[in-house]
Amino acid sequence: MNTFERTFYSKTSKYSFFVILILLFTVWIGTEKFLHFDMALMGYLISSLIFAIGLTIRMCAWLIRPATKQVVKRSIKNLKTKKRTKRNITSILKTAFDNIFLQKFIFKRGIYRGITHFMIAWGCIGSFAITFGLTFGWMHFELVDPETYVIVVMGLNTIQMAAHGIFAEMVYNGLNITATMVLIGVSMALARRIVNQDVKVTQRAEFDLFPLVLLLSVTVSGLVLTVSYALLEGWMHHYLTLFHQVTVVVLLIYFPFGKLFHLPIRPLATAVPMNYQEHVKVDTRPCNSCGETYSSDDQISDVQSILAVQSFDLQLEDGTFLSDYCPACRRRIRVMKQLNMENPIQSETKPVLTMNGIHLSGFGKTRTDDYYDLPDHVQDELKKYKDKRGAEK
Repeated sequence: MNTFERTFYSKTSKYSFFVILILLFTVWIGTEKFLHFDMALMGYLISSLIFAIGLTIRMCAWLIRPATKQVVKRSIKNLKTKKRTKRNITSILKTAFDNIFLQKFIFKRGIYRGITHFMIAWGCIGSFAITFGLTFGWMHFELVDPETYVIVVMGLNTIQMAAHGIFAEMVYNGLNITATMVLIGVSMALARRIVNQDVKVTQRAEFDLFPLVLLLSVTVSGLVLTVSYALLEGWMHHYLTLFHQVTVVVLLIYFPFGKLFHLPIRPLATAVPMNYQEHVKVDTRPCNSCGETYSSDDQISDVQSILAVQSFDLQLEDGTFLSDYCPACRRRIRVMKQLNMENPIQSETKPVLTMNGIHLSGFGKTRTDDYYDLPDHVQDELKKYKDKRGAEK
């Protein structure tokens, strides 16, 4: 295996090579040995393969990060544990339904933002599914008789439909439906970013606005294509097709390296409750100081492992870690550390020592003379002086 790996420049290049081989193999199967391959989609096919290479490179770079690597390792370990099977399945299905299908985590930030994200997300997912299905030849339509079509998926006949039925019209216009969803969502997002002053302060044009403009150009050019052949008898159809293809190619090449990359990695969110909640929404890890539960054992163990890899373990003098304490106790420890007060105060009447050597007043109480370690004869003189002043008063 080592000899084989040396054939490639890196592991990432090896993974990219096999991804392309697998995709081409699926094209070979889906098109029945390239019999049903549509040459008009050749540009989309090439850009999709470039997209696959970029996505593989980006995923490899993302997976080697200490935090991501630890979460994936924990997920694999928990999935192999038989006693957690029921809990894992329940957690994955519930999280996938709530946060991916319904996207409740976005709706918690506002109805407007929830609708915006929902339309963009599912519009993009639907568009990618249809586009890749047609581009790679995973699906195509065959005529059974003059009034009936059959949908062929990976060389297998699946659904027959009336050529002029309602279901057929929805299938034919699948991309138009998903493009309309994206158009509505992108328009709402752009309107929010233009009008909302709080958003304008933090947004970046190259990171926040460019993806929206790119999605808008793809959806509008695609919908204009439909208008061209459906209502304008194909007016400028060739040029519009070329323009739409260019926008799609730019989107696919940009996708793995910009803000849109969060789409393929979002499903990893299902691992968080699966791994780090022994009981749903119930903490089980007790604080090392106050005893209050604040997290789970798996999560604290992973946090310590991640910080150790980065040589940032935050270990305290007694051998414990800062992550072994609840948030309230952590704040208390930091304050005591800054005031150089890890150990108990010697006396209530003595001043507080700080790191810079400045003596605070001891919260308004009288200081004791022995704090400054004065010689005995000096302390005796001071005592006589105070007694004399007291007698005179």
